[in-house]
Amino acid sequence: MILDQRRDEILQLIEQHGFVSLQELVNKLGASESTVRRDLEYLDGIGQIRRTRGGAAYTGESLTPFEERTSRETTEKEKIGKVVADLIQPGETILLDGGTTTLEVARHLAGKRLQVVTNSLPIANLLAQQSSVELILIGGYLYPRTGVALGPLAEASLAELNVPRVIMSAGGITEKGLFNSNSLLVECERRMIKAAKEVWVVADSSKFGRSALTFLCELSSVTRMIVDSGLSDTWRQVVEKSGVELTVIDVSSTEKIECRQS
Repeated sequence: MILDQRRDEILQLIEQHGFVSLQELVNKLGASESTVRRDLEYLDGIGQIRRTRGGAAYTGESLTPFEERTSRETTEKEKIGKVVADLIQPGETILLDGGTTTLEVARHLAGKRLQVVTNSLPIANLLAQQSSVELILIGGYLYPRTGVALGPLAEASLAELNVPRVIMSAGGITEKGLFNSNSLLVECERRMIKAAKEVWVVADSSKFGRSALTFLCELSSVTRMIVDSGLSDTWRQVVEKSGVELTVIDVSSTEKIECRQS
């Protein structure tokens, strides 16, 4: 494994789990302890992680850059985005969370007459030139690595909203619920959930079985999940048992399979 690839994998593991021990990293990567120590020292030196006794912790300020996340699971995200956009009817008002999968949803909304509320600068930039879209941008502290507005100003604006539906992503999904990698982001997303009658979660199947630093909500808080067909049967059962309407998309075709919770 080349140097940059190994360090990227280390960073992803620490972001996913919050804390990873040195021995776990050695076992996972198949590298020597001295090599992993040097990698941790480098990542600590550039502010990506914080070295601790016996391992390394996620700092809470080192989300993977938006541009890098955009390149992952691109086919799945594009198919999810298209299906979700097709489910949105002209004239609706929707609240769009920031994220690479929700950006794909926005990309496929072109030409629809909609009112879109978002705290995402990438989504706002994409929709700003669409004359059919009435765009409402939530302001606040602009998180530099993701381009979303967070903090007290954004939270205050969201507290005043009442929308039929929020479409959001997640950093990780376990049986406990949804997680994300930044406490400011999670607080805004909680305000979004309170503001909406329905909560739709868009996520590629790689997010399932992964945790992140901060707990967002229980699975039962979600109205509907739209995921790709890489989702295992076990996870489909977990989601449906929680009372969530599940839409599974076959990424090898345009077929859409819906599993409805009665």
